[in-house]
Amino acid sequence: MRAILEVVEIALNLYIYIIIAAAVMSWLIAFNVVNIRNDFVRSIWSTLVALTEPVLRPIRRHLPNTGGIDISPVIVFLVILLVERIIHDYIYPNVF
Repeated sequence: MRAILEVVEIALNLYIYIIIAAAVMSWLIAFNVVNIRNDFVRSIWSTLVALTEPVLRPIRRHLPNTGGIDISPVIVFLVILLVERIIHDYIYPNVF
């Protein structure tokens, strides 16, 4: 059971990196640092959007409009950290 919990923690950490990569990529696209017309950039962007939008979209739906600032990745990041902390502090010590 501990191995399963460690795999879950690794997956959550990996998802944090994916969210950070999507946020950085969106800034690069918004400031015209990278060109979305490039096939390689478009494939990376579509992959990141496909991985993050199913989680971010419901959160965006419930958040008030904050102008051009999207805080949904921050909320997902904090929720993932909370889940990791719960697993590490409460579940992991009780599993043999």
